Formats: sequence, C-alpha cells, structure tokens
Amino acid sequence: MEILYITLLTILAGGIGTITGFGTSTVMVPVLLLFMPLPQTLLLVRVIHWFGDIWKVLLFKKGFNWKLILTFGIAGIVASYLGANVVFKVSEKLLSQILGGFLVAYVIFLFLKPSFRIPKNSATALSGGALSGFFAGIFGVGGAVRGVFLSAFDLPKAVYISTAGAIALFIDTTRIAAYLLNDVVLKDALLWGFLLFIPASLLGAKIAKKVVDRIPQKQFRVVIALFLLAVGLKFLILPN
Repeated sequence: MEILYITLLTILAGGIGTITGFGTSTVMVPVLLLFMPLPQTLLLVRVIHWFGDIWKVLLFKKGFNWKLILTFGIAGIVASYLGANVVFKVSEKLLSQILGGFLVAYVIFLFLKPSFRIPKNSATALSGGALSGFFAGIFGVGGAVRGVFLSAFDLPKAVYISTAGAIALFIDTTRIAAYLLNDVVLKDALLWGFLLFIPASLLGAKIAKKVVDRIPQKQFRVVIALFLLAVGLKFLILPN
C-alpha cells in the first residue's frame, strides 16, 4: 500500500510541478515525512524530481534560454551541494519559515505593484540560482525561489517550463550525489517502487501539459504567483 500511495502522490505532485516549474517536492516531502526519515525522504523525492525534470525538457522542447540555464545552473549546483550537506547539521524549521515569509511578502507585493519586475540581468540569474539551489539542498524545496526569479524574465510558458526543468536537472543531479555521499540509502521495496514511480511522474507531466496548453500566456504569470503564495503559506504556517 505504501508503494501505491507514493505512486498516486507522484502523479499529483508531478502534474503540479510541471505546470508551475516547481512544487513536486512541496507536495511530496511533507506527506512522506509522516512515515519516512528526512534524509530518505529527500533522496526518494529528488530521484522522482530528477525524472520529472527530464519530462519537462522533453514535453516542452520549444526552446531553451541557454544563458539562464548556465547562470542559474552553475550557481545552483554549488549552492545546492552546500545546502545538501548543511541539512545534516542544522535544524531547518526557521529557514523554512523565513522562506515562507519571503514568498508570501513577494506575492502580496506583486499584486499591489503588478508592474514590478525583478531586473532581467545576469546578477538576477546568479542570485536566483544560488538561493534556489541552497534552499533546495537544505530541505528539498528550491523551485519556488527559482520560480520567483525566472518569472521576472517573462518567458513564454513552454520556454519557462523547459528552462526550469533543465536548471533543476543540473541541481538535482548534484543533490542526489551529495545525499549518496552522506550514506543515505533507500529500502529495497522503495527501489523496486521506481518501476511505478517513474511512469507515474511521466503521466502527471503529460496531464499537466494538456492543462498548460489551455492557460493563456497573459494569465500564466498569475498562475505562478498563486502557487508561490500557496507554497509560502505552507512554509510559514507549517514548516517542516
């Protein structure tokens, strides 16, 4: 039954994560922590997320912003590795609440000042990559921060999703390596479960693609903002 529940959760989380470019971990980590230790939860979700990154790249391959991928990715890889090692040494509750407060404040500010845009430059990309990678490494969720900075570039929705997926692919690979180097292992039953988890993540991504195709480009940024608000409230009120 545990494998079945994780499979269904993967479909749901994979769909949300594909639509917004983030959210897979936000959905899965709190649920899995109910019956799994944090390190094993982070590793399991990260492997599922890694395959989700691949589906984003393949399903939305209408073009990438390579400059963003490289600037976000390089900073994110370094910061993610640092964060993934920090998670074994410090408590994450306060950091979760700080992240939640930042996301909520940012979305409220966007609705009050809809014309506001974060500067579209390399410094923004480097900062976004570093912050998202660090938070991702610490408690398994960094895509929301990446979404804040990527949304500033007003990318077409397909390019936004594929670029977010490519960036996350670099970062997730680093995080998985860091967890394995810290001797995090999964039970054999969960390893066999990937025979279901992987196609489930693909199914969730395909369902999400149909939804994304129906969202007008002008409304896509609003959708991202609402998901950022939901994630922020979750971390602020119910930190891990």
